[in-house]
Amino acid sequence: MKIKLAILDREPDFLERLASAFNARYWDKLEIYSFTQLDTALSELSEARIDVFLADESFEIDLDKIPTRCGFAYFVENPQIASLRDQPAISKYQKADSIYKQILSIYAEKSSDITGFKSDGTPSALISVFASPAGGVGSSTLSAAYALTLARAGRRVLYMNLELFGRSDVFFTGAGQETLSDVIFVLKSQKLNLSVKLESAVRESADGVFFFESPPIALDVQELTQDDLERLLRELRARDRYDHIVLDMDFALDGRMLHALKEAYAIVLVSDGMAIANTKLVRAYEALRMIDQQRDLRILSKLYLVYNKFSNKVSQAVEGIELRLLGGAPRYAHASQREVVEQLVSMNIFRQILR
Repeated sequence: MKIKLAILDREPDFLERLASAFNARYWDKLEIYSFTQLDTALSELSEARIDVFLADESFEIDLDKIPTRCGFAYFVENPQIASLRDQPAISKYQKADSIYKQILSIYAEKSSDITGFKSDGTPSALISVFASPAGGVGSSTLSAAYALTLARAGRRVLYMNLELFGRSDVFFTGAGQETLSDVIFVLKSQKLNLSVKLESAVRESADGVFFFESPPIALDVQELTQDDLERLLRELRARDRYDHIVLDMDFALDGRMLHALKEAYAIVLVSDGMAIANTKLVRAYEALRMIDQQRDLRILSKLYLVYNKFSNKVSQAVEGIELRLLGGAPRYAHASQREVVEQLVSMNIFRQILR
């Protein structure tokens, strides 16, 4: 289904340019109605069953004349203005992609019972999980490198950093205003349209990696329960937009992580080969083995190991457990996170799990 979008502006040239941009990129998702006269626009809101109404800030809109089902926002020139007259505001002069995402966000708040953006296909996206029982060994860097490897191999990949203190923008940046916090809020509300929110909140890096910006407040990640994650992954896979979903997680062995491990086709553990890291890795493996025996989650058969920041002088391969080795990488001194990611991608470490 298409979102019916009405735009009211005094400048016909602006309306024509914007409609052309939307029709070029979102012809299958938006149906555009353009107006220069307020009365004409208001009369069409009900007649045409408009879903979202955008009005230039020079018009003062009587909200009582907007149908309940119709979302509304002002179009403003100042990009710093987030609201006007107690209503949401959208900057006129930004990329069409950014405006589209904000339109979706407004639409989602008024369409909790609409699922037009959800595919009826069966779940297809492959899930991989990156985690480490030892801190500071670079599991986040490796997860980002795998996401980038997939994108460069032509896969549609979504990267999700679910670590409590993790930050997606360390590795990937893209246009957008919403974050994972907005997705979690919709998951909690049970009334808003999750499918549309996922569309509006996701960002795309210049490399072609899709991702959710990490919450501004780290504690928001703790609000994501096992039930929330199950629903989130189910919706993401059912939409059939992504080939891969890469999860970067804290090694917590709680219900949320165990569900992710059960759903994953590959679970990548990371160690730097130092004695303390290897000790924690062995203990983690034994814990997973016991859980696997008790719950039949088939975790052990999906485990892989990567050595990162490995030193030939002080690091050693772990002993006493059976893990398939993907490869290893040295410590890259004086390199930025992005430079390290590029080095890891160039080493082709992930060839065993690349699908």
